[in-house]
Amino acid sequence: MRDVLAAMYDDLHSLARQRLRGHRRGTYLDTTALVHESFLRFMKLGRLVGGDRLDFMRYSSQVMRSIVVDFARQRLAERRGSGLAPVTLATQDAPAVLDGEAEIIRVHEALESLAKHDERMARVVELRYFAGLNELEIADVLDVAERTVRREWARARVWLAAAMN
Repeated sequence: MRDVLAAMYDDLHSLARQRLRGHRRGTYLDTTALVHESFLRFMKLGRLVGGDRLDFMRYSSQVMRSIVVDFARQRLAERRGSGLAPVTLATQDAPAVLDGEAEIIRVHEALESLAKHDERMARVVELRYFAGLNELEIADVLDVAERTVRREWARARVWLAAAMN
């Protein structure tokens, strides 16, 4: 299993970089940490999902989503004190970081609700938002036409906007 993960390291790193790229949210989770945490979760599982590279990337996006959401929940718990005495922050950056974590949780919860309504549409959002894949890559992963992905992405954005407001 280590050999497979080592061979897929560059793909995992690229997936993590796409996931974290451009996040003004300022999350403290970086690309390498996300890849290594994914590796640890794969090792803990003790096996890899069968199939080809696309199956592996699909599963990896789910693992990375889980890691990012868990990290965001942990950060929000820390924000609420985690049983520690309150401290006044002297920096202006902290609210933006914590707002980003809250947004990740809101998207995750809305996505869970969307999955109950339309599983494929939820997969499109997951691969786009949490894995950072483009429409062509998503079409390959889901084995559908790129036009279908564009249509599902447009519908999902409307659905999620309504769910999050």
